[in-house]
Amino acid sequence: MPSLAAARPPRIRAFVTAFVIAVLAPLLSACGINAIPTYEEQAKATWAQVENQYQRRADLIPNLIETVKGFAAQEREVLTAVVEARAKATQTQINADQLTDPAAIQKFQAAQDQLSGALSRLLVTVERYPDIKSNQNFLALQSQLEGTENRISVARRDYIDAVRVYNTELKTIPGRWIAALFYPEAKEMQAFTATAGAETPPKVDFGQ
Repeated sequence: MPSLAAARPPRIRAFVTAFVIAVLAPLLSACGINAIPTYEEQAKATWAQVENQYQRRADLIPNLIETVKGFAAQEREVLTAVVEARAKATQTQINADQLTDPAAIQKFQAAQDQLSGALSRLLVTVERYPDIKSNQNFLALQSQLEGTENRISVARRDYIDAVRVYNTELKTIPGRWIAALFYPEAKEMQAFTATAGAETPPKVDFGQ
């Protein structure tokens, strides 16, 4: 049976630890002890907006395909490419816990970029069909798609900025110290990487 003397050091250490935490907690609170979880939640919220806008685009594509098919069914290869790219993009999903995984973000971005490319080729093809460009249903879809592409661009920008703020907090003092003490599981999140042409949305204006 351990003696009382042997039992004291652990108790003393526990007391000292509790005392230090009690003393430092108000100081750390003043320094932003809640900043890390706050910034993390903000980044996750902006990611949800990215997903929402990409989903909005995916929802527009079936009607777009049907409209184009009604006037240019012979463009089967281009239409098929869009359908297949949409299927892959909608199947490639990321939950909030995967935002620290570079491979998951890259896979998601690659699928969405592939859909953007296929969609751009379809819109270029439409240039050869005046009847499609004057169709009222197509014009409505064109307007919605243009707005969605702009919202995707804004959502991506907001997410990148939120990730930058969160990652900076993890790297700099006192955030780095606070993370080590209270949030050891916190990891840097991954932002989108630069993609050729990604700084501007696909052109959806046919000069109407």
